[in-house]
Amino acid sequence: MEEQKMWELFWEIHSGNPREGPGEYQSTKRAFEMLKDLPPKPRILDMGCGPGMQTIDLSCLTDGTIMAMDNHPQFLDDLSKKIEESGQIDRITPFLGDMCNLHFEEGIFDIIWAEGSIYIIGFEKGFLQWRPFLKDRGYLVASELTWLRADAPEEVKEYFIKEYPGMLDIEGNLRIIQGTGYRHIGHFVLPESAWWCYYSPLEEKISQLRLKYEGIPETLAVLEDHQREIDFFRRYSEYYGFVFYVTQLD
Repeated sequence: MEEQKMWELFWEIHSGNPREGPGEYQSTKRAFEMLKDLPPKPRILDMGCGPGMQTIDLSCLTDGTIMAMDNHPQFLDDLSKKIEESGQIDRITPFLGDMCNLHFEEGIFDIIWAEGSIYIIGFEKGFLQWRPFLKDRGYLVASELTWLRADAPEEVKEYFIKEYPGMLDIEGNLRIIQGTGYRHIGHFVLPESAWWCYYSPLEEKISQLRLKYEGIPETLAVLEDHQREIDFFRRYSEYYGFVFYVTQLD
């Protein structure tokens, strides 16, 4: 499939979905409530916000202001609709930007929030490169795909060697946190329900598009790749998952 058609299909699959990764309000709330001694109206950078469901959730948990940044205008359009519906236009600012190349003033954010997005830059690189933009004692909160067990079957290991070779276990990520100058406040594994907040709408979209593109093998192959990811989680979710890491500048 030529690149232009591939991108068009990607956006057809992913546009309009509530989330672009595992997450749910209860987990966002649990992580946010670990943050202590925040100012009354903290400044928050939602890094790689996607369509912004967690952005809206954060706005319900704080009176602060949120800069929601992503490098895909289509996701920011989806977020803008959510902002209008939520009535939070004065507190949430969608922003087109690149997490690997930030141009903010140093020391301006109380919180950098990276829910399911830090893998784009890399876990260690994100903690290092984003540090200058936090205030003293500022917080970096990230959810990251993480090995939960050391005895994963070979099929699972081979899958992630291809899909996410940099994935570590919890202890490995905690060592990175300490080594990059942050204090570990807490961590927890997202429940399987958080995955289905992402996968259930995606699976429904895939089913609809199979009917639309019946008889077009190239397109159906892409849809099957997405379905295989979902089916893989159904079979092997005990071995890997997303973990919320809550940290503070030391």
